[in-house]
Amino acid sequence: MTEIIQHTSTRLAPFGESIFSTMSRLAVEHKAVNLGQGFPDFDGPDFVKDAAKRAIDQGFGQYARAFGLPETNRAISRYTERFCGFAADPEREITVTAGCTEAIAAVLLGLCNPGDEIVLLDPSYDSYAACVAMSSATARRVQLNGPDFRITDALLRPAFSKRTRAIIFNSPHNPTGRMFDEAEYQIVASLAKEFNALVLSDEVYDAITYARSHRSISQLAGMRERTVILGSLGKTFSMTGWKIGWAIAPEPITRAIRSAHQFLTFCAATPLQRAAADALNSVCDDGSYLEELRRDYSQRRETMLEILQEVGFSCVHPEGSYFILADAIGAGFSDDVAAAKALVKAGVATIPASAFYDPARPDRRWLRVAFCKREETMREAQRRLKAQPLRQLANSTI
Repeated sequence: MTEIIQHTSTRLAPFGESIFSTMSRLAVEHKAVNLGQGFPDFDGPDFVKDAAKRAIDQGFGQYARAFGLPETNRAISRYTERFCGFAADPEREITVTAGCTEAIAAVLLGLCNPGDEIVLLDPSYDSYAACVAMSSATARRVQLNGPDFRITDALLRPAFSKRTRAIIFNSPHNPTGRMFDEAEYQIVASLAKEFNALVLSDEVYDAITYARSHRSISQLAGMRERTVILGSLGKTFSMTGWKIGWAIAPEPITRAIRSAHQFLTFCAATPLQRAAADALNSVCDDGSYLEELRRDYSQRRETMLEILQEVGFSCVHPEGSYFILADAIGAGFSDDVAAAKALVKAGVATIPASAFYDPARPDRRWLRVAFCKREETMREAQRRLKAQPLRQLANSTI
């Protein structure tokens, strides 16, 4: 008998199919309202789409230079100055990537060697661990405990050592919606400085905040030189499919990032980069779009919280991002996976948040629910959830 060859590399074999792909496939299969994957079901603003059309018509159809169109890098620098308080050098400190996920991969591939360790704060976006594996580094996972999901020195310090290359720090946080406070920022910054580690600061939800504005950890004393800011156009402008992201870092770190980026995608889509420049410049010139975005998402958040609580879920109230964690066990389900399977069969797709944890120590309590959806989408989900009470759905999974 011919031996079956294992085709998937040992680095990636443990990850299997992404939970987002799985739940989106099930959503299609059951004709479910998709509150799982975090993309809006509405279009982005016309002024950004018009900018892309102009770029296509003006001949921006060939490769851009690898680290970004000059005008795009300048716009990112301006945006950083406006919202982070410093102007990154557009030529030496900014790399435009094919979305933030590619930026994460390029940073880790460019900076890590075997034996290096990367600290992850669980629950964490699932691509972090996969990118760490691809870089041949080792993930050191620290579990934050719900429903508060707070960072403490006692929790985080044991994960740091002389082998620590970096910590990935995400605020506003996916999937919890936390915006970490000043004390938590100081804990991360202090440990990074003590152990000479970098902070990879994933700030893709910087514009989607509620009670207070986002602050980058790079703004703390002594952190500019050891922080890589990871950003994206997609969340702020509801253009997730455009995949325009960036990494901002001091020049020596940027050289390492670009050494990997040039062999991953070489460059992001040229006309979309050109449109991104116009989009970022527009919000630097006039803050009204961002103010409207926050008002709009505040209303969506309240609508989704109302729906989930009405049908029987206890929820973690998000301070930022467009996700809510709903308590599956508190609603009567055995765990989050059972809840997600029952709900998708009932016509509503969510994400079991255990997918965001170390598989060896998952917290199976939470469902992640996306509210980057139209009012009618959320109300249809409400209608379907009310048609089959949660306790009845929970009992059907036992």
